[in-house]
This record gives sequence, C-alpha cells and structure tokens, in this order.
Amino acid sequence: MTEIPKNIYQFKARLINGKDKNLSDYKGKVLLIVNIASACGFAPQLEELQALKEIMKEEEFEILGFPSNDFGGQEPLNGMAINEFCSVNYGVQFPIFEKMMIRGEHANPIYKFLGDKNLNGKLKSTPRWNFHKYLINRNGEVVDYFFPFTKPLSAKIRKKIQRLL
Repeated sequence: MTEIPKNIYQFKARLINGKDKNLSDYKGKVLLIVNIASACGFAPQLEELQALKEIMKEEEFEILGFPSNDFGGQEPLNGMAINEFCSVNYGVQFPIFEKMMIRGEHANPIYKFLGDKNLNGKLKSTPRWNFHKYLINRNGEVVDYFFPFTKPLSAKIRKKIQRLL
C-alpha cells in the first residue's frame, strides 16, 4: 500500500481565469493559503496580504487566495468579478483561484487536507470563518494556521514565515 503524501503538491486547483494550476508548481516556496470573501468584514485583509507579498517579493514566498461562500454568503461574486474586486479595491496580484467549498462533506480536497490531521500529518484546524490562514513550508507541509482576526502583517505571521524561508 502506497502512503499518501503529506504535502499539498498532490493537488491541483483552477485559477479564477479558468486555467488549471498544479500546486506542485509552488515546490520550494513558503505558502500562505487563505480563504477569502469579498463581502466579509475581514476583506480589507486583502490589502495587507498584498503588502505582505510585496515585503516578501525577494523571497521564495507566495500567497494563494481561495474564495468561498461558505460563511454567511459573504462571497456573492463569481469568476473574474472576484478577481476584479480584489485587484481594483485592494491591489491584489497574488493568485486567486475559483470559488470553492472549504468545509463540510463537499469541501474541496485541498481544504479537507489542510484541516484534517489524519491527512496532513500535522494539525487539525477547519476554517470557522473567512480569512483563515494556513502556513505551508517549502516541502508543501502544513506547519501552522492563523485565525481570521490575525492580521497578515502581524509580527506573529511575519516571524513564522521568516523562520521557514
């Protein structure tokens, strides 16, 4: 019996522009994976996420945004309208993926993996709201998570990212 990899590189997702993206394309990079929603009170964190990306632009670091309507119907937009909202209002230039379910039995396999210790080998933390953040090391392993109220530019997040770079 072959062992299932304990990293995110086994998955692919569809970018907001409709193109498939293998998460293995991010091998060697530290990742911050965030479930986003345009009508959420935490949406201004999109600007901080972009600022964090700018601060880390010389590093092997990337932010991946996964829109979801799972919490309070706070992602009413679809397709490129989500991308336009993020770029026009908050200057977002990091990859945004197609809207997906991130919790429950119909959750996308990426989010099932991220939140289930039996699958990721490290931690159990299912998002309870928008802007839940997962930190992934250079080997594609889940190493930490941050609740929505933890701001992207907080010392807590920045220090943990720096330790992995």
